[in-house]
Order: sequence, then C-alpha cells, then structure tokens
Amino acid sequence: MAAVLLRRLLSSAFEEVYPALSPEDQTSVKTELLLFIQLEMQSATRKKICDIVAELARNLIDEDGNNQWPEVLKFLFDSVSSQNVGLREAALHIFWNFPGIFGNQQQHYLDVIKRMLVQCMQDQEHPSIKTLSARAAAAFVLANELNAPLLKHFADLLPGILQALNDSCYQNDDSVLKSLVEIADSVPKYLRPHLEATLQLTLKLCADTSLSNMQRQLALEVIVALSETAAAMLRKHTNIIAQAIPQMLAMMVDLEEDEDWANADELADDDFDSNAVAGESALDRMACGLGGKLVLPMIKEHIMQMLQNPDWKYRHAGLMALSAIGEGCHQQMEGILNEIVDFVLLFLQDPVIGALLQTMEDRGSQRVQAHAAAALINFTEDCPKTLLIPYLDNLVKHLHSIMVIKLQELIQKGTKLVLEQVVTSIASVADTVEEKFVPYYDLFMPSLKHIVENAVQKELRLLRGKTIECISLIGLAVGKEKFMQDASDVMQLLLKTQTDFSDLEDDDPQISYMISAWARMCKILGKEFQQYLPVVMGPLMKTASIKPEVALLDTQDMENMSDDDGWEFVSIGDQQSFGIKTAGLEEKSTACQMLVCYAKELKEGFVEYTEQVVKLMVPLLKFYFHDDILLTNSTVNTEA
Repeated sequence: MAAVLLRRLLSSAFEEVYPALSPEDQTSVKTELLLFIQLEMQSATRKKICDIVAELARNLIDEDGNNQWPEVLKFLFDSVSSQNVGLREAALHIFWNFPGIFGNQQQHYLDVIKRMLVQCMQDQEHPSIKTLSARAAAAFVLANELNAPLLKHFADLLPGILQALNDSCYQNDDSVLKSLVEIADSVPKYLRPHLEATLQLTLKLCADTSLSNMQRQLALEVIVALSETAAAMLRKHTNIIAQAIPQMLAMMVDLEEDEDWANADELADDDFDSNAVAGESALDRMACGLGGKLVLPMIKEHIMQMLQNPDWKYRHAGLMALSAIGEGCHQQMEGILNEIVDFVLLFLQDPVIGALLQTMEDRGSQRVQAHAAAALINFTEDCPKTLLIPYLDNLVKHLHSIMVIKLQELIQKGTKLVLEQVVTSIASVADTVEEKFVPYYDLFMPSLKHIVENAVQKELRLLRGKTIECISLIGLAVGKEKFMQDASDVMQLLLKTQTDFSDLEDDDPQISYMISAWARMCKILGKEFQQYLPVVMGPLMKTASIKPEVALLDTQDMENMSDDDGWEFVSIGDQQSFGIKTAGLEEKSTACQMLVCYAKELKEGFVEYTEQVVKLMVPLLKFYFHDDILLTNSTVNTEA
C-alpha cells in the first residue's frame, strides 16, 4: 500500500513534494528505490516499486529531454542483462511503464534498445520475459507513433510480438493482445509490413472457442479497429474480411436462454461483455469503416440463411445483423430495400404498424410487448407525418386500449415496464402528427394526469418522468387553445414535483424529464410562463452548473477504474490517460439548451436572470468535453 500511495503522490503532486526535499534526500530516494528492487523477493511488490521508479523517472526528464537520473539508465542496462529473472522483469516493466525514459538520448541508444527487446523476446525459458518484452516493444512503438523512421527500424520486432501474443493468450494472459489493439487503433501503419500475419493470427484467436470471450473479442477488435483506422489497408485483404464476418455472426448467435426474460418488469442493461453484443457492435463498425460496397455482398447470403434457420437464436442474430449493417451499407441496401422489408415482415405476418400493435397486445410476454412498443417509438419518430396520418385512428385506439389495461395491471400487480413504453409511444405519435392529435387529446389526458399524480413511489420514478414528458409533448402538439383546459392542473402537478426537487437524488430520472417539460410548457404558454421562472430557474441553473470529474491516471489506476461505466478515457502517451466522468454531462447539455429556450421565448421577461446566466455560460465557451454544451453556450450568450 505504501508503494501505491507513493506512486500516486509522485503522479499527482510531484512539483509540490520532490523539489522540497534536500539534494541529499533526493539522491537517497533514488538510490534506495533501485536497491529495493534488487532486494525485494516478492514479484508483486517489486512491480509496484518499479512503477514508482518509472513515475519518478518520468518527472525527472526536463523540458530539453535531459534525464536527470542517469543511474536509472545504467540500472536498466545492467538488469536486462542479468541472470536474475526478477531483475530482467523489473527492467522491462520500467521501460514498458515509461518508454520515454531515455529522453533526448533515445536516438543514441536506439540500436541498444532494439537488441535488448529482441534478445528478451527470444527467451524461450521464461514466458514472463517474453511477454513483458513484447508489451515493452508495443509501448515503445506507441510512444513514437509519429516517428516514421523509428517505426520502420522496429518493424522486424512485430513477428516476435505476434509470437509472444499467441503464447501468452494460451497462458490466460491478454496483456500483449491489448497492446496490439492499441497499435491497431493508434499506429496501424506499423502493422503494414506484417499485416497478413497479424490478421491471420487475430482471426485464428477469435475463432478459438477454448479462449475466453474477452480474448476472442479483443482479437476481433484488432480487425475492427483497422477497418476504422486503416480501411484502405484492410480492404486489400478481402479474404480476411470474408472470414471475419462469419465470426461476428457466430458471436451474435451466442445467446443464453433466460426463462424469466419474457415477464421481467425491468429492462436490464445490455451485457456489454457478451459475445452477442460484441459481435453486433463489431459488425456495425466494420460496415461503417469499410463501406457497404465491400461488406454487403459478403454478408447478404449469410444473413438470409440465418433468417431461415429453425433455431430462434440464428433468426434473432440475422435480424440484428440487418440492423447493424444498416448505417454502413445504407446506399447499397436502398436498391434491395423492398426485398429486405418483405422478408423481415414475414416474421411479423402483417404490415408494420398493425404487426407492432398486434405484438404489443401479446399478453403472454411483457418483454415482447415492451420491445414492440419500443419498435413503434423508433418507427413513429422517423415516420413522416403524411404517412402516419392514414393509420392514426386505428393506432391511437389500440394504444389507448393497451394503456388502460396496463394501468389496471400497475394498480393490481405493480408491473410498469410495458406502460412506460406505451406512454412514450403515445408521446412519439403526438409529436409526429402534431395538430392531428387534437381529436384524441381527451382520450389520454385524464389517465396521464392520474399517473403523474399517483405514481409517487421510488420504483415508479421513470414511469412518472416519461408521463410528464408525454403530457408536455401532447400539449405542444395540440397547441395552447386545446391544452389550456388542463394547463392549470398540469402546472400544479409540475410545481409540486418541482417543490420536491431538493429531495430528489442526483440520478433521479425525473430531473431530466422535468427540465425538458418546463421548456415545452414555456413554448406553449409564452409570456404567461414568466410567473413560474422563480420556481424552475434554481434547479435548472444547478444542473447547468454540474462540473465533470476529471483525472490524470496512469495505466494501472485506469485499469482499476475500467469497470466504472461512468468514466471515459483518452490516452495521452507515456502510459497515462486523461479520464472524465461523463455522468451528468447530458443533463448539463439539456439544461443549457433549456436556458436558450427561455431566453428566446420570454425575451425581456428573462432579463432578471441575464446576469447570472451569462456568468455561468461565458466560462463554458471553453468547455471542450461536450460539443453540444459548447455550441449551446455560444447561442445562449447571444440570446441573453
């Protein structure tokens, strides 16, 4: 623990801590660290001390590239040639952690570095040395990605890296494979001289079911990353692409039976570690990267065969594959769209809207009903108003019938999954058909108001938020004249919720729905909305003021945090990454957009808040973490 804390201290507060030491103490620290490595017998502890050495060395390279710790370079050369395996591991670990350790002397030592790595990669007796040297070589390449002569000079190390990668995978170690993914993502040109061998190896690993799912997915990621970063280079290897596509489809078939799936009342997040999700994502990205002209002819027959397979897993994967390639192959698919749609409709046995409504009424499976409602939402959101209107009467009647049934089930059984999706379906339809929804307004509004008024339990927060959204979208669709009969009641319900805002948890889904709903109410009521600004501006300014959590982390700390989905990382070299916690950024963006709405709609009625809004927004003109926030704040400052 002491070693971990010292490394973190050097990483985060070097300028405050190290220069404050006397020259004698500084020398003592450097000497003792190198001595500890030689004396420490436990491999795990020795690696932690090596991490400290690498961090200290990183900070002792001055602006001109001078290494102010020459003793550490001598230690590296002596250790890497030692008969002591632990010392050789230590030298490679330090170099892997900080490949820039030679500073401005790197060119002078280039051949020495290469010989050191080649020699270690040829060590057949000690797999750990072979693996570490491959990782160190990859780190060195990544650290010098813009140095074309160096990449060419080190090109003949790649076969050794690939051999170490293959061996380490079968020893349940994916560290070299992860390094190859980084190279494919950042320095794909390094792979060009041995691209065929690289692709053949990763394809073999991807197809080997004796390996872990993560290893197979990482192997596939090498090929997919190259389709994005070096598409022209990869297109020359059509044989690999033709073999990779069936591997992706095979992964998409890797689904597990879940007896409780059909009637679960919560929509679980996708298992992003699953082969099915990884295969679908890979197919989507490869289609976008390589284009439909190459991908569609290779995949079309595979999909058609899967759709005719008696096993539901293959049919499911075939349909998902069609969806996945839609963006990347859209131009080529347009010519056969009728054929595709007719084939897909066979699975529904009816025209689209009718089939979705019929499936939504499948009371034997809540999850199927919910997915059908979600599909209807996607359909109506992008469906032109003129195309939807002929089906509107039948569509609305079915939605109302299903809503009534599901509202009763909520009261009697407490189930709400399908009702959540149905409410959003109603909102989507109203948003699309606009004033044509007026005849159906009175059919839905009483029930929707009832839900907002009574769905106060914690487990119903999402339903309540979606219903608030639905009411505001319906109001915007039908216009002020029709909505005014309920405007007072709706405003009181919203005000009651707003008053309770201080009691809401930060991740309460109602918050984002409320912020958007207030903006729609502002558009509906116009100048009459000004009276509510004192209530809504406080929470809105609080959300717009959210400050993202950022951190500068080394590789080890980043790996410890990788399971936290709230963080995203960008590598900045030297085994360091910049991390930002993205939770709250979308809400911040929405809040900023709502401020624009209020300023536009209320004009002089917003003047009381101009000063505090400008104070908040001007610094955000340099908020580079989210494009929408940057764009919105340039607008809000103009309006304000």
